[in-house]
Amino acid sequence: MKTNPVLDAIRNRRSVRTYDSRPLPADVLATIVEAGTLAPTGMNAQTFHFTVIQDAEKLHELNRLIRTALIRYEGRQLNEDYCCYYDAPVLVIASNEPTRTGGMDCACALQNMFLAAYSLGIASCWINQLSYTCDAPEVRAYLKRLGVPTVHKVYGCAALGYNGGKEPTAHPRKEGLVSYAE
Repeated sequence: MKTNPVLDAIRNRRSVRTYDSRPLPADVLATIVEAGTLAPTGMNAQTFHFTVIQDAEKLHELNRLIRTALIRYEGRQLNEDYCCYYDAPVLVIASNEPTRTGGMDCACALQNMFLAAYSLGIASCWINQLSYTCDAPEVRAYLKRLGVPTVHKVYGCAALGYNGGKEPTAHPRKEGLVSYAE
């Protein structure tokens, strides 16, 4: 099987759900976010937006609002210590206009960020909860204060930080995921 640094990153990157509290160096974080801006977009629209949160108080408040929205609007049962971003020191919110390609553009950008993070020794995890709750009134008001464009939908987030636990192992790939039309 062929290999190179990009393929190695794709094969070896794992979602991490335990982070230590060390902040990311500014240049490392900027490089990761820049990788997101370089992702392909439908018709080269480049309409996505990334909101980077590093302030612990802002992250805790966002988590509190998400937790409340999940309980109130989705009927979830969540512990008091629930943290949707696993206490990572950085959360990057990927938002976009709610267009045909908005979500796909954000997915491509987040994948670029995950691979860039891995290549720089930074752990990451895709976070979905904000995409389910971004239109809850309290959450939307807070997102506006954080700088998420009002007309944007949140399509996903990236938790970023240094791995604070055991290195996750890969799950085996399912059979039948590929067909070749000849």
